[in-house]
Amino acid sequence: MLEKEEILLIIYFVVIIFFFVIFGIVFFIAFQRRKNKLLVDKIKAEQQFEEELQNSKLEIKEQTLKNVSWELHDNIGQLLSTAVMQINILGNSLGEEGTEALKDVRTLVGDSLQEIRSLSKTLNHEVIQNIGIEKSIQTELARFEKLNFLNTHFTVTGDTKTVNAKDEIILYRIVQEFFSNTIKHAEAENLFVHLEYTIDSFTITIKDDGVGFEMDNVQANSGLLNMRSRAALINATLTYKTAPDQGVELSLKYPFNNEV
Repeated sequence: MLEKEEILLIIYFVVIIFFFVIFGIVFFIAFQRRKNKLLVDKIKAEQQFEEELQNSKLEIKEQTLKNVSWELHDNIGQLLSTAVMQINILGNSLGEEGTEALKDVRTLVGDSLQEIRSLSKTLNHEVIQNIGIEKSIQTELARFEKLNFLNTHFTVTGDTKTVNAKDEIILYRIVQEFFSNTIKHAEAENLFVHLEYTIDSFTITIKDDGVGFEMDNVQANSGLLNMRSRAALINATLTYKTAPDQGVELSLKYPFNNEV
Protein backbone atom coordinates (compact mmCIF):
# COMPACT_ATOMS: atom_id res chain seq x y z
CA MET A 1 0.00 0.00 0.00
CA LEU A 2 2.85 2.26 0.82
CA GLU A 3 4.52 1.55 -2.50
CA LYS A 4 1.32 2.45 -4.30
CA GLU A 5 1.13 5.81 -2.50
CA GLU A 6 4.78 6.50 -3.30
CA ILE A 7 4.18 5.74 -6.97
CA LEU A 8 1.14 8.02 -7.01
CA LEU A 9 3.16 10.75 -5.29
CA ILE A 10 5.98 10.36 -7.81
CA ILE A 11 3.49 10.51 -10.66
CA TYR A 12 1.92 13.59 -9.08
CA PHE A 13 5.29 15.37 -8.87
CA VAL A 14 6.18 14.34 -12.42
CA VAL A 15 2.88 15.76 -13.65
CA ILE A 16 3.47 18.98 -11.72
CA ILE A 17 7.02 19.30 -13.05
CA PHE A 18 5.81 18.51 -16.57
CA PHE A 19 3.11 21.14 -16.22
CA PHE A 20 5.62 23.78 -15.13
CA VAL A 21 7.98 22.83 -17.97
CA ILE A 22 5.15 23.13 -20.50
CA PHE A 23 4.04 26.39 -18.91
CA GLY A 24 7.64 27.71 -19.02
CA ILE A 25 8.02 26.76 -22.68
CA VAL A 26 4.68 28.37 -23.62
CA PHE A 27 5.52 31.46 -21.60
CA PHE A 28 8.97 31.70 -23.21
CA ILE A 29 7.53 31.32 -26.73
CA ALA A 30 4.83 33.91 -26.01
CA PHE A 31 7.44 36.26 -24.55
CA GLN A 32 9.71 35.87 -27.59
CA ARG A 33 6.80 36.45 -29.96
CA ARG A 34 5.78 39.53 -28.04
CA LYS A 35 9.38 40.74 -27.98
CA ASN A 36 9.78 40.14 -31.72
CA LYS A 37 6.48 41.90 -32.44
CA LEU A 38 7.59 44.91 -30.41
CA LEU A 39 10.91 44.99 -32.27
CA VAL A 40 9.14 44.75 -35.63
CA ASP A 41 6.67 47.48 -34.59
CA LYS A 42 9.58 49.63 -33.44
CA ILE A 43 11.43 49.17 -36.74
CA LYS A 44 8.25 49.92 -38.71
CA ALA A 45 7.62 53.01 -36.59
CA GLU A 46 11.19 54.21 -37.16
CA GLN A 47 10.90 53.59 -40.89
CA GLN A 48 7.56 55.39 -41.02
CA PHE A 49 9.02 58.28 -39.04
CA GLU A 50 12.00 58.53 -41.41
CA GLU A 51 9.70 58.37 -44.43
CA GLU A 52 7.41 61.05 -43.03
CA LEU A 53 10.44 63.17 -42.17
CA GLN A 54 11.78 62.82 -45.71
CA ASN A 55 8.35 63.61 -47.15
CA SER A 56 8.09 66.69 -44.92
CA LYS A 57 11.52 67.87 -46.04
CA LEU A 58 10.55 67.35 -49.67
CA GLU A 59 7.26 69.17 -49.20
CA ILE A 60 9.03 72.11 -47.54
CA LYS A 61 11.64 72.19 -50.32
CA GLU A 62 9.00 71.98 -53.05
CA GLN A 63 7.01 74.81 -51.45
CA THR A 64 10.18 76.90 -51.21
CA LEU A 65 11.00 76.24 -54.86
CA LYS A 66 7.42 77.10 -55.78
CA ASN A 67 7.67 80.42 -53.93
CA VAL A 68 10.98 81.19 -55.65
CA SER A 69 9.35 80.33 -58.97
CA TRP A 70 6.54 82.78 -58.29
CA GLU A 71 9.01 85.49 -57.30
CA LEU A 72 11.02 84.96 -60.48
CA HIS A 73 7.98 84.88 -62.75
CA ASP A 74 5.85 87.58 -61.12
CA ASN A 75 8.38 90.06 -59.74
CA ILE A 76 11.67 89.76 -61.61
CA GLY A 77 9.88 88.71 -64.78
CA GLN A 78 7.62 91.76 -64.53
CA LEU A 79 10.60 94.05 -63.98
CA LEU A 80 12.36 92.68 -67.05
CA SER A 81 9.17 93.03 -69.11
CA THR A 82 8.96 96.66 -68.02
CA ALA A 83 12.63 97.13 -68.92
CA VAL A 84 11.97 95.79 -72.43
CA MET A 85 9.07 98.24 -72.84
CA GLN A 86 11.21 101.15 -71.60
CA ILE A 87 13.98 100.19 -74.03
CA ASN A 88 11.48 100.09 -76.91
CA ILE A 89 10.11 103.53 -75.95
CA LEU A 90 13.64 104.92 -75.62
CA GLY A 91 14.62 103.44 -78.98
CA ASN A 92 11.66 105.10 -80.69
CA SER A 93 12.53 108.48 -79.20
CA LEU A 94 16.18 108.22 -80.29
CA GLY A 95 15.45 107.43 -83.90
CA GLU A 96 17.00 104.81 -86.19
CA GLU A 97 20.60 105.28 -84.98
CA GLY A 98 19.60 105.08 -81.33
CA THR A 99 17.40 102.06 -81.97
CA GLU A 100 20.34 100.20 -83.53
CA ALA A 101 22.54 101.05 -80.54
CA LEU A 102 19.95 99.63 -78.15
CA LYS A 103 19.42 96.46 -80.18
CA ASP A 104 21.96 94.37 -78.26
CA VAL A 105 20.64 95.61 -74.94
CA ARG A 106 17.06 94.76 -75.92
CA THR A 107 18.16 91.28 -77.05
CA LEU A 108 20.07 90.69 -73.81
CA VAL A 109 17.16 91.76 -71.61
CA GLY A 110 14.70 89.76 -73.73
CA ASP A 111 16.86 86.63 -73.45
CA SER A 112 17.13 87.17 -69.71
CA LEU A 113 13.34 87.39 -69.47
CA GLN A 114 12.93 84.12 -71.38
CA GLU A 115 15.55 82.43 -69.18
CA ILE A 116 13.77 83.61 -66.02
CA ARG A 117 10.46 82.24 -67.28
CA SER A 118 12.05 78.93 -68.30
CA LEU A 119 13.83 78.60 -64.95
CA SER A 120 10.65 79.37 -63.03
CA LYS A 121 8.90 76.49 -64.80
CA THR A 122 11.56 73.99 -63.75
CA LEU A 123 11.24 75.09 -60.10
CA ASN A 124 7.45 74.91 -59.79
CA HIS A 125 6.25 71.33 -59.21
CA GLU A 126 2.73 72.22 -60.37
CA VAL A 127 4.08 73.19 -63.80
CA ILE A 128 6.10 69.96 -63.94
CA GLN A 129 3.00 67.92 -63.07
CA ASN A 130 1.01 69.71 -65.77
CA ILE A 131 3.49 69.17 -68.61
CA GLY A 132 4.93 65.83 -67.41
CA ILE A 133 8.46 64.67 -66.67
CA GLU A 134 9.35 64.02 -70.31
CA LYS A 135 8.53 67.58 -71.42
CA SER A 136 10.14 69.02 -68.27
CA ILE A 137 13.43 67.25 -69.02
CA GLN A 138 13.31 68.47 -72.62
CA THR A 139 12.72 72.04 -71.38
CA GLU A 140 15.73 71.82 -69.07
CA LEU A 141 17.94 70.40 -71.83
CA ALA A 142 16.82 73.15 -74.22
CA ARG A 143 17.84 75.69 -71.58
CA PHE A 144 21.32 74.16 -71.36
CA GLU A 145 21.65 74.31 -75.13
CA LYS A 146 20.54 77.93 -75.26
CA LEU A 147 23.05 78.92 -72.57
CA ASN A 148 25.81 76.92 -74.32
CA PHE A 149 26.40 74.80 -71.22
CA LEU A 150 26.27 71.44 -73.01
CA ASN A 151 25.40 69.65 -76.19
CA THR A 152 22.34 67.59 -75.27
CA HIS A 153 20.98 64.36 -76.74
CA PHE A 154 17.48 63.16 -75.84
CA THR A 155 15.86 59.87 -76.88
CA VAL A 156 12.74 57.92 -75.88
CA THR A 157 11.85 54.27 -76.47
CA GLY A 158 8.65 52.40 -75.70
CA ASP A 159 5.07 53.54 -75.37
CA THR A 160 4.73 56.54 -73.06
CA LYS A 161 2.91 55.83 -69.79
CA THR A 162 1.71 58.24 -67.12
CA VAL A 163 3.77 58.26 -63.93
CA ASN A 164 2.19 58.91 -60.52
CA ALA A 165 2.21 62.73 -60.11
CA LYS A 166 3.95 62.80 -56.71
CA ASP A 167 6.54 60.24 -57.76
CA GLU A 168 7.11 62.16 -60.98
CA ILE A 169 8.28 65.20 -59.01
CA ILE A 170 10.78 63.09 -57.05
CA LEU A 171 12.11 61.51 -60.25
CA TYR A 172 12.53 64.93 -61.83
CA ARG A 173 14.34 66.34 -58.79
CA ILE A 174 16.80 63.42 -58.96
CA VAL A 175 17.38 64.21 -62.64
CA GLN A 176 17.90 67.88 -61.79
CA GLU A 177 20.45 66.93 -59.11
CA PHE A 178 22.42 64.98 -61.70
CA PHE A 179 22.20 67.85 -64.21
CA SER A 180 23.44 70.28 -61.55
CA ASN A 181 26.41 68.06 -60.67
CA THR A 182 27.29 67.68 -64.35
CA ILE A 183 27.33 71.44 -64.97
CA LYS A 184 29.26 72.21 -61.77
CA HIS A 185 31.86 69.45 -61.76
CA ALA A 186 31.92 67.26 -64.87
CA GLU A 187 33.58 69.61 -67.40
CA ALA A 188 31.51 67.71 -69.95
CA GLU A 189 30.69 68.65 -73.53
CA ASN A 190 27.81 66.25 -74.08
CA LEU A 191 24.88 65.10 -71.99
CA PHE A 192 22.84 62.06 -73.06
CA VAL A 193 19.36 61.37 -71.67
CA HIS A 194 17.38 58.26 -72.57
CA LEU A 195 13.87 57.43 -71.34
CA GLU A 196 12.65 53.84 -71.68
CA TYR A 197 9.06 52.77 -71.07
CA THR A 198 8.17 49.10 -70.60
CA ILE A 199 5.05 47.39 -69.30
CA ASP A 200 6.48 47.16 -65.78
CA SER A 201 8.86 50.07 -65.43
CA PHE A 202 10.08 53.50 -66.48
CA THR A 203 13.87 53.90 -66.69
CA ILE A 204 15.80 57.15 -66.97
CA THR A 205 19.43 56.82 -68.07
CA ILE A 206 21.68 59.88 -68.04
CA LYS A 207 25.33 60.00 -69.06
CA ASP A 208 27.90 62.74 -69.51
CA ASP A 209 31.35 62.62 -71.11
CA GLY A 210 33.08 64.57 -68.36
CA VAL A 211 36.06 63.92 -66.10
CA GLY A 212 34.31 61.34 -63.92
CA PHE A 213 35.32 60.36 -60.37
CA GLU A 214 36.73 57.54 -58.31
CA MET A 215 33.76 55.46 -57.14
CA ASP A 216 35.08 55.47 -53.54
CA ASN A 217 34.80 59.26 -53.52
CA VAL A 218 31.33 59.14 -55.04
CA GLN A 219 29.92 56.88 -52.31
CA ALA A 220 30.34 59.63 -49.72
CA ASN A 221 28.98 62.35 -51.99
CA SER A 222 26.04 64.16 -50.38
CA GLY A 223 24.38 64.72 -53.76
CA LEU A 224 24.38 60.98 -54.45
CA LEU A 225 23.04 60.29 -50.96
CA ASN A 226 20.20 62.74 -51.61
CA MET A 227 19.37 61.04 -54.91
CA ARG A 228 19.40 57.58 -53.34
CA SER A 229 17.24 58.59 -50.38
CA ARG A 230 14.70 60.16 -52.75
CA ALA A 231 14.70 57.09 -54.99
CA ALA A 232 14.07 54.87 -51.95
CA LEU A 233 10.93 56.86 -51.11
CA ILE A 234 9.27 55.74 -54.36
CA ASN A 235 10.84 52.24 -54.48
CA ALA A 236 12.96 53.21 -57.48
CA THR A 237 16.31 51.54 -58.14
CA LEU A 238 19.23 53.92 -58.59
CA THR A 239 22.61 52.84 -59.95
CA TYR A 240 25.60 55.12 -60.40
CA LYS A 241 28.69 54.37 -62.49
CA THR A 242 31.78 56.50 -62.95
CA ALA A 243 35.54 56.34 -63.35
CA PRO A 244 38.25 58.94 -64.01
CA ASP A 245 38.02 60.32 -67.57
CA GLN A 246 35.04 58.07 -68.35
CA GLY A 247 32.18 60.36 -67.38
CA VAL A 248 29.27 59.57 -65.11
CA GLU A 249 26.21 57.44 -65.78
CA LEU A 250 23.01 57.35 -63.75
CA SER A 251 20.26 54.77 -64.19
CA LEU A 252 16.96 55.31 -62.41
CA LYS A 253 14.38 52.52 -62.68
CA TYR A 254 10.86 53.24 -61.46
CA PRO A 255 8.36 50.35 -61.14
CA PHE A 256 4.85 51.08 -62.37
CA ASN A 257 3.39 48.80 -59.70
CA ASN A 258 4.04 51.72 -57.30
CA GLU A 259 0.91 53.34 -58.64
CA VAL A 260 -2.38 52.89 -56.89
